[in-house]
Amino acid sequence: MQKQYDYIIAGAGCAGMSLLMRMVVDPFFASKKILVVDADAKQQNDRTWCFWETAPDLFEPIVHHQWKKLDFYSNHFSSELSIEPYTYKMIRGIDFYNYVKASVSKSPNIEWRNATVNKLVNTTFEFVGSNEIAGIELVDGEIIYADYVFSSILFEPIKAAATEYHFLQHFKGWEIKTATDCFDSSKAVFMDFRVSQEHGTTFMYVLPTSANTALIEYTLFTEELLEDELYNVALRQYISEQLQLKDYEILHEEKGVIPMTTKHFPYAKGRNIYIGIAGGQAKASSGYAFKFIQKRTAALIDAIKNGKDLSFGKSLKDSKGHLYDAVLLNVLHNRKMPGDEIFAAIFKGNKASNVLAFLDNESSLLTDLKIMNSVPTGIFLPAAFQEMKQLM
Repeated sequence: MQKQYDYIIAGAGCAGMSLLMRMVVDPFFASKKILVVDADAKQQNDRTWCFWETAPDLFEPIVHHQWKKLDFYSNHFSSELSIEPYTYKMIRGIDFYNYVKASVSKSPNIEWRNATVNKLVNTTFEFVGSNEIAGIELVDGEIIYADYVFSSILFEPIKAAATEYHFLQHFKGWEIKTATDCFDSSKAVFMDFRVSQEHGTTFMYVLPTSANTALIEYTLFTEELLEDELYNVALRQYISEQLQLKDYEILHEEKGVIPMTTKHFPYAKGRNIYIGIAGGQAKASSGYAFKFIQKRTAALIDAIKNGKDLSFGKSLKDSKGHLYDAVLLNVLHNRKMPGDEIFAAIFKGNKASNVLAFLDNESSLLTDLKIMNSVPTGIFLPAAFQEMKQLM
């Protein structure tokens, strides 16, 4: 057994490429031998990431559009939301992939292989000299070793335990172009719950990028997926009835599923380090993952450079957020209160910036208490006690 690389990144999705990009821009890694392995060449615009932040970060050069104001709509409360000091931002998948790959092409220490990883090699008790190493096994049986493997690959479907919740954020989006100017590209629709809630928590995003182009996305938080045509029906109906648009063309279509689960994902096994969804970076109550991935990959870079243990898990704030997520999913799973009413109550009773901080696990305890006080305590308090008992 012999180490061939310093680091292997298994899976070149958002997490793998974010970690890779942080290595590319840091001189510490210029002499490190890095291998990236993914079965896909990443040449398709297969997804869009939206997130909010208070200051530009690593991927600011490829932000496709951004908004300072958001609209929130429901049958219970509607308002324009001022989100300062946050800015809501959009990054297209193809721009993200191309940006990272272009940066990698200038780094001779990084190798990219289009191959399928069959499994991670458990090297917890295997040594070369006195150095523990990690590895991957490709589908053709080849095994490749490194000091560390960072993997975002889910090798098996997620299975939640009886005491855990497993919802899905599933969506279908159309980027449309209208015949006339009809959008205000200075603000986006963050959530529009004025659609049927028959399947569960359901809303629309409207993300205008110009006066006549916008991404319209039909999104659900439920435990089951829908038949494909139902997404199309909902999109057509919303565009026709709510947006009052008849003459438009579909420029691009995207569809995806993100787990919203309270399952406890492992952070490491030996020197195999888990990142992305495989490392639990998708927020259980919303499915948002982009900023959580950025925080996790930045922390890993810092730990590597300072010789720290890379198997660290959730911070105290993240553990607190995990409990809040479990309480919300408890309420939704047991159908104690509809999701549209919950989000309406939260946005009605709190500053939008505080809600965004709460959703990012960055809010203060005082803000947490205010947000919790904006939803019915008779519903949420018993759910909270139930989830806290699970932790004991």
